[in-house]
Amino acid sequence: MQHPHLPIRASLLLAALVLTTPAWSADPVHKETVELTAGKTAHSVKGKIKGYATAEYTLAGKAGQTLSVKLKTNQASNYFNILQAGQDEALFIGSTSGNSYQAKLPADGEYTVQVYLMRNAARRNAAASYSLEMGLRD
Repeated sequence: MQHPHLPIRASLLLAALVLTTPAWSADPVHKETVELTAGKTAHSVKGKIKGYATAEYTLAGKAGQTLSVKLKTNQASNYFNILQAGQDEALFIGSTSGNSYQAKLPADGEYTVQVYLMRNAARRNAAASYSLEMGLRD
């Protein structure tokens, strides 16, 4: 005969294991500040993300400068968003607009290029190797 308290003990053990898992292991975020100088050669970075991990590249820009960002990747579900500090909505959403951006910045301040995998790929723990090229010009 099965012990009636076993499912409760098993679920408590599972809960204890989940609670002791470090938070950073679930969704690691790589953060990097990028120094872009207007008119200089574009800055290129290479990286890898897996699952729900993201990479965030923060840069400073001025209103009217043109920011260009181009993503090359080996994973069809790998995109980037551009976030403007202090704004709730993204300035650019790669999953609906593609892997290339070029436009004048609306204001002085900090902008973040966030590289991520779409949920369908993240859920199956897919990986992406990418290169990201960022440039700024007056």
